Amino acid sequence: MRTWIRSLRPFDSIAVQTLVERTIDIREAERFIRLFHEENPGAGAPHTRLREVARDISRYGTYAHTPEELEFGARVAWRNSNRCIGRLYWRSLRVRDRRQVTSAEGVAIECVTHLREATAGGRIRPTITVLAPDLPARPGPRVLNEQLIRYAGYRQGDGRVVGDPRYVDFTDMVRASGWSGGQGGRFDVLPLMIQAGRGHPLLCNLPGDAVLEVPIVHPHYPWFEELGLRWHAVPAISDLCLEIGGLCYPCAPFNGWYMGAEIGARNLADVDRYDQLPVVARHLGLDTSTERSLWRDHALVELNVAVLHSFERAGVTMTDHHTESERFLTHLAREEKAGRVCPADWSWIVPPISGGVTPVFHRYYDNPRLSPAFVRHR
Repeated sequence: MRTWIRSLRPFDSIAVQTLVERTIDIREAERFIRLFHEENPGAGAPHTRLREVARDISRYGTYAHTPEELEFGARVAWRNSNRCIGRLYWRSLRVRDRRQVTSAEGVAIECVTHLREATAGGRIRPTITVLAPDLPARPGPRVLNEQLIRYAGYRQGDGRVVGDPRYVDFTDMVRASGWSGGQGGRFDVLPLMIQAGRGHPLLCNLPGDAVLEVPIVHPHYPWFEELGLRWHAVPAISDLCLEIGGLCYPCAPFNGWYMGAEIGARNLADVDRYDQLPVVARHLGLDTSTERSLWRDHALVELNVAVLHSFERAGVTMTDHHTESERFLTHLAREEKAGRVCPADWSWIVPPISGGVTPVFHRYYDNPRLSPAFVRHR
């Protein structure tokens, strides 16, 4: 990686202007290097490394992380993710260092490999694949999808949507770019749209063996299977920049495993998503004519029971919101014991079902912006 940076050809005048604008802030780099050495005593004193980084930034406008720094930075970015309740196991994040990959085709191959390895037959492994960073005058590749696996949403002539309404616009975009579409069903997996540098985006259909899906059934209601619901096993976020010490890795898809409520109380339940609560309520024979019957609450619980049961039956890793709430407080206690602030956004940490009966509901949290972090692209 360092040889590659040093082999950069002279820039033209426009590129030189970009170089000046995008030179890494040496203060951010220094803060990260000091953090790395502080939490990794075996790495020794930071002075030599700080001089090396300062020299590279002065010469090239950027620098390269060592494999150890990259691994640490990616894990700490997860540790600092204020919207994630599942950070107890941040140290176990598997880091795939693929910084040499810059082409759209190479990114597509790595994304598919990521999904296969992270899925692991249902024993989901927290994984991140880090591809080429942004460099002066040379942006790194990006995946334009919000997650590696998401379902298409098809507009109908009467205004209805078949599939996921959240992804109607993205579905229109990939179809305009050449995707012929799936079967026109409710759970057609979208292709990846990959942007490499300033080139034209590449569309990549995900092979079937890279997408594990779980049919949703209920332990007590046989009719639930007739609803035809399912969901994918791996939640792999792909549209954020992994920011470490001032460097942006614009393509760094990462995943943990699902908490059941993410699917049962959001993806399948939200009115602007699959909106399945009225359907479940009708099958349960609930009175939907008045909110005082609490039909939504009853239907929501049964939908979440079905999701948890289905993933367990399929042998796919999943956690419930009560267990994950307890784990988060364990993580919080460990961070406080280590003398670190644990940023947390209350509105995301509290589960979207039965929030008041989980322990994370009954307290406030510090929420500073820390680095390394996963951030929105500028």
